[in-house]
This record gives sequence, structure tokens and C-alpha cells, in this order.
Amino acid sequence: MTLPRDLDLARPGSTRTVRRAAALCLLLLVALLANAARVQVLQADRLDDDPANRRTVLSRYAAPRGDILVDGRPVTGSKDTGQLLRYERTYTDGPLYAPVTGYASQTYGTTLVEHAEDAVLSGTSPRLSPLPLWSDISRERPPGGHVSTTIVGALQQAAFRGLSGRRGAVVALEPSSGRVLALVSSPSYDPGRLSGTGSEVATAWARLNTAPSRPMLNRALRQTYPPGSTFKIVTAAAALDAGVVTDVDAPTGTPDPYVLPGTRTVLPNDATGCGDASLAYAIRWSCNTVMARLGVRVGQPGMLAAVRRFGFNDGGLRVPSRVARSNFDSGMTPDQLALSAIGQYDTTATPLQMAMVAAAVANGGELAHPHLVESTTTAGGGLVGRTPHRTYARAMEPATARVLRQLMVDVVERGSGSNAAIEGAEVGGKTGTAQHGVGNLGTPYAWFIGWARADGAARPAVAVAVVVEDASARREDISGGGSAAPIARTVMEAALASAARD
Repeated sequence: MTLPRDLDLARPGSTRTVRRAAALCLLLLVALLANAARVQVLQADRLDDDPANRRTVLSRYAAPRGDILVDGRPVTGSKDTGQLLRYERTYTDGPLYAPVTGYASQTYGTTLVEHAEDAVLSGTSPRLSPLPLWSDISRERPPGGHVSTTIVGALQQAAFRGLSGRRGAVVALEPSSGRVLALVSSPSYDPGRLSGTGSEVATAWARLNTAPSRPMLNRALRQTYPPGSTFKIVTAAAALDAGVVTDVDAPTGTPDPYVLPGTRTVLPNDATGCGDASLAYAIRWSCNTVMARLGVRVGQPGMLAAVRRFGFNDGGLRVPSRVARSNFDSGMTPDQLALSAIGQYDTTATPLQMAMVAAAVANGGELAHPHLVESTTTAGGGLVGRTPHRTYARAMEPATARVLRQLMVDVVERGSGSNAAIEGAEVGGKTGTAQHGVGNLGTPYAWFIGWARADGAARPAVAVAVVVEDASARREDISGGGSAAPIARTVMEAALASAARD
């Protein structure tokens, strides 16, 4: 049989036509695959981040979020709303743990541990998948993992009750490891009020952000205060390490009154007996004159080096949440240095920073890096990561730390910190009442920093910092020993009881 002329594939022209058609089809297929690869691989991140892409948002809330744990128990959860954004964050004892967890909001994003560990909690971390590369290709998301915190519930509750809604903060650390045992900011708020969407969430957001008491401000990590006399522990460490003081019981030759260098300004003392007082007496009764003069004698380079070892002027500290920078100025005149050495002028510190000061003394001069997250796991409990215990810095020589420990014990046993004493335990502390405002007329902040060691224990179980900024109190009624030390005592008692059970 003979094929029609127009279907005769044996003809050279017809073969070329088929080949060209096949080549064109192949070219189109390659272009299609290349475009798909461009969209799915090269442009995937940009498209995922595009605000107009609702699939990412829907996927984020399509499954329950992993939990944040305290004492091995979840303090967060997820609620099935049946809406387009299906799962909404819930909180157990929200105001108690809000300074730790932060919030995870479908409207306003994430903060604190919810933000720092978002990849694990949301299931987007490649560490959650046994085959990360395949998960990237398939775009499948494993279940959200869990985050175990270092917080001890009993200490958190003791600190929260101690502040009783007054403005202030409490931070407790385990000196040997840097584990954050309690982190309280007061007044607080319920992060669950911000979890979803809609007018109620918007109203709650507006109310919280305009409240005069600023309940969403994390005073423990993000607020800095003049540390007042609690900073004298740092100045004493600098003076001892530099050899400016070799005998803590010897007179320092400091006059009372003491005129700030280069000025006619007289620095006052609230305590008596500060003229020519020893370092031991100056710490016990908080003599401004002695400590200011010691700061000047150490000099600005020496003081700057010392404060950096404690964590001041570090703008990169994470726990893993961001911590505000505690400040000690450089380039000061001698009179400004004198005031800075007693925690005034422009010296400011977060409560976490001052807890680090107490922890360094308690731990023999070695400052452990503070951290809030113990470990992360998959939804099934498989270990994803564990925060290692690591040294932040050698804040002072071991001999200096031994001396300061005894001086801080003296403050509690014979000085201004008697309200922090605990029967059956060795307690060291330092009180402070920080002046602020124009002419120091603002209500002062009450401070206490300290540590506690059970009798017979090898090392202190806890270091703590408390600040109270009670604007409703009369000026004469607020003090570190009277307002802050009792709160610190209850937290340290809880820590000793917890350590005894362990």
C-alpha cells in the first residue's frame, strides 16, 4: 500500500518537521521545568514572605503549636477554633509566666521565648525532621516541638506573690550554671488575650499598650534602672582586684563630707560613721563617700574593665530573649566617675544584670552565662537541642569573691539587709535605694541583691535581684532593706526548699 504524499514520513522534509516539533516540545518542557524550579526553589522564600501569600499564614496555624514547659509541665496550649486560622495559642497562669513565654498572636506576632524558639514551636525548624532536605523539598511541616525552660514554678510563684502587683521585677539565678530560676515582671498581663484576631484582641492590645503601669514591659529583661548602692559590690570588686584595697578592715582615709573631685559639690551619706571608714563598714552601712572615692582611685579604665566582666555595656546578651544593655559610661570626668561608682549618674542596670553581679560573687568570681531554655524536643520527646552551661566571664579573682561573700553576709547579719536573713542558711546581700528624677525628687527605687546557701551545702543555691518602683509609697517608706529584701527572702527560701527536695 502506498501512503498519501502528505503522510509520507520517509520523505526528508517530513522527518525534519517531526524533529523540529519534538525539539520545540522538549524546549517547552525544559522551560516549564525551569520556571517551576525558579518558583519553587529560587523564589520560595520571597513568595513565602510575601504579605499577599495567605497559604503561609494558613499553614502556620493549621496545626497545634508546640508547648513551653515549666517543671516539665506545659504552661501553654493550643485551641481549635474551627476558623480559617484554625489553632489559637492558650496560656495557663498567663500573667505569672508572661515575662518568660511572651505571646504568640495571630495578629501581633511573637515575643520572648515564643519568638526566640518560634521555629521549634511552630514546626518549621529543620532540626525537628529526621530528613531535613526532604522536608524542604516536600514542604511538609513536622509537628511543633516543645521548649523546656529553666524556671522553677515555686520560685516564680514566690516572686510573683512578693511583688503583689507593685511595679518592679525579680530575677533568680542558679550561680553555678546560669539557669534562670525565676523571672517576674509586675504588673503583668494575660498573653492569651492577644492570641487571636478580631476587635476584642485589638481592644486588649490598645488597652495594654496605653496603660500607665505598662504591664507589657518586661521589667526584668528590658527595663534599666539606676542600681544605686547595689552597684557598690561591683566597685568593691574592682578596688580589691586592682589592689587599691588590700585590707577590708583598714581605714580608707576618706573624709566625710567628701567633695566630688573638681567641684564644690559635697557627696552626702545616709549612714553615720562613714568618715575614714573601712571598706567592710562602707559595704555594711552603704557609705557613699568611701565607695565614690574608691571608684576614682581605681580610675576609669579599671572601672570600665571591671564592669564589662560583669556584663555591663554588652548590647548582645540573649537568654535567648534579648536583654537591654546595662550602662556604665566611658569618657567621664572624675566627679561623674565618683557618682557612677555608687550606681548614680548615668549608670543603669536591668534586674537580670544585678542578679548576675550577685551570682558572680556567689560562684567564686566565675559568672555563668544566664539562660532560660534548658532543652528543646520534638513533639514525640526526642532531644533536639540542650543549652550548654558556659562561662560568661571571670568577673573577679576567687580571693576577691571570697572577701565579698563575707562582706555581703555581714550586711545581712549586722547591717541594712537583716530582713533577708533565713534561719538555717548563710545569706549574703546588699541593699540599695536609688535616687532618680530632677533633683533626685522622684520616688526612689528599692533594690536588694543577694544569694543563699543552705547549711552544709557546698555552694549557694540561688542568687537574686529585686527592684521595687512603688510610685504609691511615700518616699520615706521605701528602701532596699524594707521593700525589696523581704521579697528576696521568700524567693531564696523557695530555692533552698527546692534544692533540698532535689
